[in-house]
Amino acid sequence: MSVLFRDVWLLDGSMEKACRADLLVQGEQIARIAAPRSLSGEGVEVIDGSAELLVMPGFFNAHCHAAMTLLRGLGEERPLMEWLEQRIWPVEAHLDGDIVYAGTVQAVCEMALGGTTGFADMYYFMDQVARTVNELKVRCSVGVGVVRDPAVFYKTLYRDYSDVAGPRIINSIDPHAPYTVSFDFVSQAAAEAVKRELPLQTHFLEAEWERGYITDTLKMTPVEYLEKTGLSKVPHLVLAHGVQFKEDELEYLAAHPNITVVHCPASNLKLGSGVALLPKMLEAGVHAALGTDGAASNNRLDMWNEIRLASLIHKGVNHDPLAVSSKQILCCATYEGARAFGFENVGMIREGWAADLNVIDLAQPHYLGVDEENMSSCVVFAGSSADVRHVLCGGDWIVRDRNFVQRDVKQIMKDSRAQRARLLAARSSI
Repeated sequence: MSVLFRDVWLLDGSMEKACRADLLVQGEQIARIAAPRSLSGEGVEVIDGSAELLVMPGFFNAHCHAAMTLLRGLGEERPLMEWLEQRIWPVEAHLDGDIVYAGTVQAVCEMALGGTTGFADMYYFMDQVARTVNELKVRCSVGVGVVRDPAVFYKTLYRDYSDVAGPRIINSIDPHAPYTVSFDFVSQAAAEAVKRELPLQTHFLEAEWERGYITDTLKMTPVEYLEKTGLSKVPHLVLAHGVQFKEDELEYLAAHPNITVVHCPASNLKLGSGVALLPKMLEAGVHAALGTDGAASNNRLDMWNEIRLASLIHKGVNHDPLAVSSKQILCCATYEGARAFGFENVGMIREGWAADLNVIDLAQPHYLGVDEENMSSCVVFAGSSADVRHVLCGGDWIVRDRNFVQRDVKQIMKDSRAQRARLLAARSSI
């Protein structure tokens, strides 16, 4: 496919300010970036922005449990462990492939309509997640979330999903958390990730009591845990949440560019887990990405909500209007998420990079006054998923004229409702 976006604004997390340009997509890549109205539209589809469209990288949701769209609304307003043990895990015991498939399709539809082109998924029946990713043509890091049962690891986690693998899938190894799987098991998982050069994602320091578990029960500091398990040696180590890191530990994280902390502000606020030290992390040089967490704890899969929260809460908590700039948070929400899992040339507007693009309609009342200098702040503080007009992933249309083109949305909703009803009925029968 070839498409020319003519006379559009361009913005990514590396740019000091937006610029107007022509952008040509050929195949899966951004082929050319040139002065506005300088590229020929002969033989290609032309979308004329007339300076009212913004092209930016698609969001990468760096921590998600996609099929939890079917668990949305269960166990509202409860502490993390009560929510998990009493409301979520008993329901998840009844998951099957059909349920996970329907829930993941629902999640991809929701995310794509908000401009998300890639996500990192830690859940179950991941062959169905890989199937969904291939069918709907998005990008994903796929990993089974192992909770309590190491047998799952050996049966399913080491597989490469070769029967459903695709060019936009990276497999990862995902032990759930230090408090749900043993130290020895995490060490084995880390060694396997190093051996196979795979990313590893785990929940880490999400809540205050979790830090106490590591220090009081395991008798080590969080940094010692990362060292002694071998997690620090994993080529791409992704620590979801990181709310309870202390300032004196950030230098260690910054010294390990293979480590990325995924900030999940909405989920952490809703579960009362706290607020991560994101400004200090960025200041120290820690790699930080952005995620929604699952729809059962957020309850949205909306990265626009996350970018706004992630900048505003830190300005307020730190009494500093300069804390976490809009440019920094856009980088976290795009490039840093893709980078964290090993996706190369994804998340920037550059020639030769993946055409994972989020096309925003600037002809909206709330963008009055937008210009090249304030574009990033207008996007972060005024923008929303309702502004997304088109979405491409690897040059494929995912959303066009605000319509999810990969699947009929009404049918998606029908299937999701049916599988949610079946899941809840199975739970109620116990």
